[in-house]
Amino acid sequence: MTKRRISMLLCAAVLTLCMASPPAFAADRSAACYYPIEVESYTAGDFDQPRIRKVYQLSLSDDPAGIPTEDFEEYGMTFHLMEMTRKTEVGVDTQPLTKAVTTDSKTGDLGEILKQLDAEIEAKTEDGYAGMLKLDYNSVQVEVKGYGTSTRNLSASRTYPNLSDADLSLVPKTVTEGGKTLNLADVKWSSTTDTEGEDVVTRYTATASYTGSVSSRCVTGYTVTADYTGEVAKTSCEVVIYTAIFGCTDVPYVNTAPTQGDGNPGGGGQDAPADSPAESDPPEDASQPSGDAAPDAAPSSGTAALSIAGCVGGIAALLAAAYWGFEKIKGRRSAA
Repeated sequence: MTKRRISMLLCAAVLTLCMASPPAFAADRSAACYYPIEVESYTAGDFDQPRIRKVYQLSLSDDPAGIPTEDFEEYGMTFHLMEMTRKTEVGVDTQPLTKAVTTDSKTGDLGEILKQLDAEIEAKTEDGYAGMLKLDYNSVQVEVKGYGTSTRNLSASRTYPNLSDADLSLVPKTVTEGGKTLNLADVKWSSTTDTEGEDVVTRYTATASYTGSVSSRCVTGYTVTADYTGEVAKTSCEVVIYTAIFGCTDVPYVNTAPTQGDGNPGGGGQDAPADSPAESDPPEDASQPSGDAAPDAAPSSGTAALSIAGCVGGIAALLAAAYWGFEKIKGRRSAA
């Protein structure tokens, strides 16, 4: 019973020590995520190992912890961060800009309106960005600005011959022209004299003028709105350039160097590629946040060694105490 009890106590102690061990690392990735301004795939080293270079441009106030450094899949292979470099330089910062322009037009014909609009305009912002913006033809909109009344004068002429007298009552006071009613405005008379037997007969001809007007509702003008889009730049501003180099670990290492039997006096050793991550240390960068270079990597060797040493030491102490207690109980039984 005593041995079984001691074994249960040892198992409980080991479980307690393992559960009490704190995580070796924890990463806080609450910062915003940035996107590269340039991505390049290439091979490096004597064995043409795949590499991917990503370049990020940040301002001095941006937190570089938002640069993704985790392993990722590309081309069916797994890439991990090999090194991260930082460079501060005076460069050009760009940003997208859309500017809406409103103008008046006398016509609503889109084809004529596009001829009136500038293909490019110059834009400046209050914080010092400037550049040329191009017309977005799909954004052009035309709306009626207002309506008014348009009046058009109408006129017509009629001739009435063979009238017995120059009497206005013989002339119609209104006529219809184009569906519109016109009123009598003026009459001009002319006469001719004929002899009919012993009688002299005078005939009159009336030339009447009729006038009128017609009113219609018309558009007084149009309002045109259009967007100009593009990028504006600001020079002489400090930016920080981060360059992340990712390497692939899925490509197997092949020893292609000659062996000792092939005439290599150095024997069977094989040098690692010059670009191998095992042979090169990443550059020191005081601005790089701790743990950001490889957030998913294993704990550091120093932290792991201390954790293992503490666990082993605790177990050894428990084992020694249990053995001492067991021998003491055994001695008492022998003495009895």
